[in-house]
Amino acid sequence: MISPHQKLTSATCGKTRPAQYLECCGTAGALRLRRRDREEAVALLPRNGVFNTAMGTRKPAPRPDLGHRLLPVFTAALLLAACGTKPEEEHEKAVVSVRTATATESNEQRTLQAPATVFPREQASLASRITAPILSLGARKGDRVNRDQILVRLDNRDLLAQRKELAALVTDADATLEKMRTGTVPSDIERAKGQVLISQAALSQAEKFYERRKQLFEQGALPNRDLLVSQTDLTTARANFEVAQRTLTLLEQRSSTRDIQIAESRLEQARGRLSVIDTQIAFSEVRSPFAGTITDQFVYAGDMAQPSTPMFTVADLDVAVARAQVPEPEAVGIQRGQRCALTPSDRTDSHFVGQISVINQAVDPVRRTVEVWCEIPNGKADLRAQVFGSLEITTGQLTKVVTVPTPAVQLEEGTRNGFVMVIGADKKAQKRPVETGAPLAGRLPVLKGLSAGEVVIVEGAYGMAEGTTVTLSQAVKPEATKPEAVQK
Repeated sequence: MISPHQKLTSATCGKTRPAQYLECCGTAGALRLRRRDREEAVALLPRNGVFNTAMGTRKPAPRPDLGHRLLPVFTAALLLAACGTKPEEEHEKAVVSVRTATATESNEQRTLQAPATVFPREQASLASRITAPILSLGARKGDRVNRDQILVRLDNRDLLAQRKELAALVTDADATLEKMRTGTVPSDIERAKGQVLISQAALSQAEKFYERRKQLFEQGALPNRDLLVSQTDLTTARANFEVAQRTLTLLEQRSSTRDIQIAESRLEQARGRLSVIDTQIAFSEVRSPFAGTITDQFVYAGDMAQPSTPMFTVADLDVAVARAQVPEPEAVGIQRGQRCALTPSDRTDSHFVGQISVINQAVDPVRRTVEVWCEIPNGKADLRAQVFGSLEITTGQLTKVVTVPTPAVQLEEGTRNGFVMVIGADKKAQKRPVETGAPLAGRLPVLKGLSAGEVVIVEGAYGMAEGTTVTLSQAVKPEATKPEAVQK
């Protein structure tokens, strides 16, 4: 007898246990069971209008006694009918009508497709460098702006007043430095100069007096003692003159160098403070860093501008960048300069052609993808930022590749591998594992597993068992490769 845990297949209702089979198919279903299975099924026939509770299918319910009295009669009729059934009866196999196509061989471009999002080539979020009320706006959301165009004017009257004060300080420091360089000498320097003149005059007089006494001594009219006194006076006068000169030199050097350095430092401080105010005044005008379009606006006239709050977002969409996430195994053949074409989701009939500009050298650790940038000329602003689409990248040329219609291949999820149902000469379907490439305009290139000229099922192969006899309803003609779409 079949265990409750063993499977009992049936082409009629697909149940796995005799109790379930009888519940689904009724009394007639028991006729299709084997002899021992029929005995188990008979035990499950309705008693008092319900199934046997020993199998746990339904709970008993009170029924009229008439059903219980008719049970032996019903059982006998069922067994007699079962005896006349042939277990080896063969059922006629069904013939399935399908649509087919012939695998063709051609030269195709090797491409891959990946989801992509459009970004501007340059984008900046503008905020104020100072805190001040907004006086006026020079542009609004959606406007086209030029480089250095004023977008926001802030109230700067307090800064202008500070600038006037600092400009006066600069003028004063400059005049002081000029005065130190040209003119006024301190009193100690004047006194030193006077000492130099006095000592110089004393030295000159001592020299003359010494010469006269030396002549008299040589003539014998003057004793040697007086000559020695004159010589001593000359030496003293000469020493006093030298000391006065050195004192004047030291005073001039010390006073002029230090005072001029101090004056120059004060002038530089005043100029630096003035430069800071000029910079803050320049910050009161917020300008566009490049030509582009204002895509976001967060402030209006009268609002308080703050460094922590953005005011505008400016994007340069003259060149759009489609950033695609390419699966890691497929990114091997991508190189800079290769052709790429974007089909945006909002304009599926348009294709925008560009070139690969960036290939990320790091793999996303979560998605296992490589980010690839495709730069697309967008002078007419047909592409908008953040538009989603599909990016097709041409990575090479496929020579004599076998292609079939895309519906003919049943792919395994997340891979390029799958199978096709091939029709043999006996009109029976055969399952054939294949390896495919990237889609080519409604067709799939089959890299392994299929030859040109073989007939594959395009429609009707889903769930079909291998060896099923098929009949052709209509053959699908191979379509020519679509011409390249022209960028609008």
